[in-house]
Amino acid sequence: MTDTTVPRDLLTGLPSRRKIAELILADTPSRDTFAGWQHFRATRGLLVPAQRLSAAQWRTLPPRRRDDYDTFRQMTNVNLPLQQTPMAQKVSRLIDRRLSANTRKKGDPTLAGVMVSGWGQHGKTATVCRVVAAFEDRWLRLHNAVNPASIPGTVDSHSPVAYVQAPVTAKPKSTCITILNFFKAPSRSLSLPQLVRQVAESLRDHGVKVLIIDDINRLRMHRADDQDVLDLIRAFMGLDVTLILTGVNIPGTGLLREARWHAKQRSWVMPPLESTRVHGLEVTQTERRFELVELDRFRTATPAGIQAFVNHLQGIEGHLRLLNARPGMLTEGTMPEYLMRRTDGVVGLLGRLIEDGCLEAMSTGGEFLDEALLDEIVIGRKDLTHPPDTEAPAAPSKPAKTTARRSRGRNTVFDDRGPRSDQAAG
Repeated sequence: MTDTTVPRDLLTGLPSRRKIAELILADTPSRDTFAGWQHFRATRGLLVPAQRLSAAQWRTLPPRRRDDYDTFRQMTNVNLPLQQTPMAQKVSRLIDRRLSANTRKKGDPTLAGVMVSGWGQHGKTATVCRVVAAFEDRWLRLHNAVNPASIPGTVDSHSPVAYVQAPVTAKPKSTCITILNFFKAPSRSLSLPQLVRQVAESLRDHGVKVLIIDDINRLRMHRADDQDVLDLIRAFMGLDVTLILTGVNIPGTGLLREARWHAKQRSWVMPPLESTRVHGLEVTQTERRFELVELDRFRTATPAGIQAFVNHLQGIEGHLRLLNARPGMLTEGTMPEYLMRRTDGVVGLLGRLIEDGCLEAMSTGGEFLDEALLDEIVIGRKDLTHPPDTEAPAAPSKPAKTTARRSRGRNTVFDDRGPRSDQAAG
């Protein structure tokens, strides 16, 4: 005779229906505002996975609580944890090293920045935000959550990190307004020189140490406005702020000119500037002010690469909540090779395939992932997430043909003395 008594610990460990509803319906503010970034920083990694139940234990739950548990594990399955892959570790180490050095420098007029490039679905934004949020945690603990440079009597919110996205059609004014919107600072009816000054004051007053500008690939160097925006961004590097720029295929956008991958050096190299050959000038612009790092996908050409991919699958497997799941569901047999073939090692595509597969497994009642089920899941084309495999981890495309820059006065930027007009300084 089957025992239908509901184990007490199964019910006590399951959140109430109200709590589950709050988790699903809770507002998630955009991280490109101060409140949104602080929400992200405070709540990242706090989602507790649903408790693991077997099919037999699930059947002992009352129907109403069964539905609650299914809802909770759906939420668990589609919120895979962000794991520290070897590719992400490379990015993390560079950012940590750069922030550690820059926040200890005294009197350096220009702080070096970081560019994080990668193709679609490689996890650039997630990786950068996680590393920088951890830096902010440490910085706030070090200074007891008080801005060490604050002026007594002021009430500015302390924000060691500011995160913004490059405007779709970037201009110096729209870029300044985007940064000011992070702090809800006034920006209406201000001229460009006033906006630039307001950005500088906001960064200083809020104690910003790191400015993340996402989607920097929206800048294209054949447009005069975009060149002005890049000049403005470089100017911010003189404000005791570390800039971290992220984007798709940065070497191919022209921000670093036409970079090429040096197979022996395993790094990106830039061709000499015309001015270097003509005037003998030292290269001191963007390519020398930023360190470029590529966030690659999983590769299984070496035993270490294969093991890294399997370790990642084990991490995902331990997080999933399917009633008929078993150890090795993603890591044994031909499943690793299948998952690599379907996603080409792209982290974002792999996550989407697993998440959608779990929802399908729950809806069909199979409660298990196998190749037959995953064959029914359609994900983005992997050949659109990165270029064909070459010697480089991500070969840059040829930048658009440079057109003659229209003759007009340059916008306001900074020099060592503060805001100035290039036209006036000409």
